[in-house]
Amino acid sequence: MPLTADKTVFRNVSILDSTGALPYRGDVLVDHDRITAVGTVEPAAAEGARVVQGRGRTLMSGLCDAHTHFTWNNSADLDGLAALPVEEHLLFAVESAKSYVDSGYTMCLGAASAKDRLDVVCRDAINAGRIPGPRYLANGPEIAVTGGELVKGITWFADGPDEMRKAVRRLVEIGVDQIKLSMTGEEITGTQRAEDTYMSDEEVAMAVTEAHRRGKRVCAHARSAESVKMCVRHGVDIVYHASFTDEEGMDLLEQAKDWIFVAPGVNWLIATLYEAADFGFPQEAAEAVGYKRELEKATAAMIEMHRRGIRVLPGGDYGFAWTPHGTYARDLQHFVERFGFTPMEAILAATAQGGEIMLRPHELGKVQPGYLADLLLVDGDPLADITVLQDKEKLHGIMKDGRFHKDPA
Repeated sequence: MPLTADKTVFRNVSILDSTGALPYRGDVLVDHDRITAVGTVEPAAAEGARVVQGRGRTLMSGLCDAHTHFTWNNSADLDGLAALPVEEHLLFAVESAKSYVDSGYTMCLGAASAKDRLDVVCRDAINAGRIPGPRYLANGPEIAVTGGELVKGITWFADGPDEMRKAVRRLVEIGVDQIKLSMTGEEITGTQRAEDTYMSDEEVAMAVTEAHRRGKRVCAHARSAESVKMCVRHGVDIVYHASFTDEEGMDLLEQAKDWIFVAPGVNWLIATLYEAADFGFPQEAAEAVGYKRELEKATAAMIEMHRRGIRVLPGGDYGFAWTPHGTYARDLQHFVERFGFTPMEAILAATAQGGEIMLRPHELGKVQPGYLADLLLVDGDPLADITVLQDKEKLHGIMKDGRFHKDPA
C-alpha cells in the first residue's frame, strides 16, 4: 500500500508524554490530526503510514508561550513598537507567527497587539491555513487609563467604568479572544514605576464583568503588589509579571490556583538588566531604575508560587531588540536555573499547562491517544539538558495538526 499524508508512525522514540511520567521507549501513531496510539502500535493500525525512525530521539508535545506578541517588532525602544506602518507591521507579525512554530511553539496566547486587528488577522489566517503559525488566541491593543500607559501609540484609553465597558465591547467587536489591561508601570519608561497601580477597583471590575459576560478572558500587566490583589479580587484570568506580589497577594493567588494563571515574562527582566547595553540601556541604568531589585523580588515570588502549586507558565515579551523573536525557549532555562523547577516541571508548564491556558486541556499539550498531533522530534533529552530546546537544529521534526511543519527527512 502506498504511503499517505494522513497517517504517520514514529518508531523507537523516547516518549515524553507530559503526564509527569518519565520518558519511555515506544512507538506513536498519528492518524490525520490526532494521536491514536502511544507506546505500542499494532501493525494493522500502522498499515500505509509513513514511518519516521526515531532512533531514540525524544518525541514530545509542542510548546506554549503564555505571553505572546506577534506585533512586537524587535524594536530597540518602546515607542518603536508603534512605528511601523500597518502594511509592514502585518508582514512582521506574519513572520513572527512562523518564527514561533519554527521554534517548536505550537500554542501561543496573545498578550496585546500593537495595532487594532493585527492579532485577529494573523489568528484567522493561521486557522485558514494561509500562513504557518501556532494555535493562537488573539488579543487587541492593551487598555490603560489616562496617564497610565506604557506606550501611547499601542494603547486604547478608558477612564472610569463606563469607558472601560465600552472599550471591552469594542475589542470584542473586532474579534479578540481575550482582553489586556495595563494596570501598572514599567521602569524602562523612566516615568511609570512598576510598583505604581493606575487602575481603580471599579475599572478592573467592570472590564472583567463585561469581558466574562461576552465569554472572553482578561489578562493584565500587573507588576505591583496591589495590582495582583486587584486581579484576584475581580477575576482577572491571567496575571502577567506579578513581580512584587506580597504575602496577602500570595494567599489570594493560592486560593484561586484552580482558575488563575501567572506568566512572569522573566526573560524580559534578565535581558533588560544584563543584555540591553548595546541598545542604549546599560546595566548600570537598569539597576538604577530598579530592575535588579525587581528581578530579585520576582525570583522569590515565583519560587513561592511554585511551592504553593500556583500555575506559573513560561513565555513573555519577546520582540524587543534584546529579547528578539526566535529565542523563546530561554524561559524554560530560567525556570530551571532561577525558579527551581525541575526540567520535567518546566516542560509540564510549557506543555500540559499550556493546554490548560489555551482552554483545551483534553486535547493539547500531551502525547496521549486522542490528543491533537502537535509534536516535536528532538535530538536530545530535554530532561538532561533543557537548553536543547533552544537549538533549532536539534528540533528534527515539528508537527502541527498531524502534518509536518518541519519534516524530519
